[in-house]
Amino acid sequence: MPPPLPHRAVPEAPTASPPPQPPSPPRQAPSEPPRAPRASDRAMLHVTEQTRTYPCGSCGAALAFNPDQQNLACGSCGTTYPIVVDPKASVSKHDLHATADKLRTLAAPVGQTGNEREVTCQSCGGRTIFNGTLTATLCPYCATPIQRTDIQNSPERLAVDGILPLRVSEDRARASITEWINSRWFAPNEFKKYRTLGSFTSVYMSYFTYDADAITQYRGRRGDNYTVVVGSGENRHTETRIRWRSVSGTVHNRIRDLPENANTGFDAGRVRELEPWPIAEVTPYKPEFVAGHLSRTYDNDPVQVFNSAAQPRIDSIIDSTIRSDIGGDHQQISGKQTSFSLLQFMYVLLPLWLLTVNFESKPFQVFVNGLTGEVQGERPWSKIKIIATSVAVLIVVAIIAYFVWGRR
Repeated sequence: MPPPLPHRAVPEAPTASPPPQPPSPPRQAPSEPPRAPRASDRAMLHVTEQTRTYPCGSCGAALAFNPDQQNLACGSCGTTYPIVVDPKASVSKHDLHATADKLRTLAAPVGQTGNEREVTCQSCGGRTIFNGTLTATLCPYCATPIQRTDIQNSPERLAVDGILPLRVSEDRARASITEWINSRWFAPNEFKKYRTLGSFTSVYMSYFTYDADAITQYRGRRGDNYTVVVGSGENRHTETRIRWRSVSGTVHNRIRDLPENANTGFDAGRVRELEPWPIAEVTPYKPEFVAGHLSRTYDNDPVQVFNSAAQPRIDSIIDSTIRSDIGGDHQQISGKQTSFSLLQFMYVLLPLWLLTVNFESKPFQVFVNGLTGEVQGERPWSKIKIIATSVAVLIVVAIIAYFVWGRR
């Protein structure tokens, strides 16, 4: 809005007056104190390639998110840039039914990420390939962090709502992996050389978290144990029997922040064992948190993930509530009908470290929770060690048997 015009003076009768004075210079607004450079100031968008990088303002090297300092840091000169998050900002949640209608109107909510895409690194000119749902990676030639903006900002994709920034550094993650592997005595020695056999990287995985208020009407049976004495003489004994009666009722469940992984290609059971995630600590998404780390957008949309993963878990929670409501020693659920008065979700990125080792032509995945350092994974078994241990146990048993029975 332009500044208001000055009031116009009313002219008076001409009188002698001193010569006009030159106009005084306009007042300058007080200058603001210098502001420390922020991480968002370093984002460089490359329109042609539809990518984002973070060059250091001091030396030009690539910046990456530092989990120890929780800022962008230059690995070359040590310059850091704070990531400013509005403390009053909140993470939005969305109605699942409304989103389902929205997804049906989109041309290709998932398919557009399924093809391979090659982009040019703006630091060295090398060519970097993005496969599938990968949205952030490192240039294989100069290690510059590169983020794709055409996926996260695409109108055909759901925008990320929040993120739990990585807290476990690479050194700490490697130490946790080493301790975990060394504690698996029956793992092959070759597998323990994961530093040379496997790939180890940090990655933000896509999750949908669900809120649900459920009302369930059920029918079933309650069984109560009772004892009777049967038989006579030496055959007299007590038996436990069950007295059944029909029951019905209504239960209410309030479920909050149920996390479900929206990516494929991972051991879903092992990843689930990394729970619980502190979803209450999710902060609004900023791409600076992902700089220098891999990131994947969702492979399955929130409706697909709800139907395949969240719904079965919610059903299990409801069944547990019904059994508790029925009471008794035994419970049978013969029928139930559930309606939801609230069904919402949130799209968040959660961090982990992933070790993938190809051993004897089979991939083994080991995961480190990027917030707590907890390790979950699969390992191979050494047949030689198992056979050797079995033989040693048999020898020890034979020696003990010889001394116990052989001298009788």
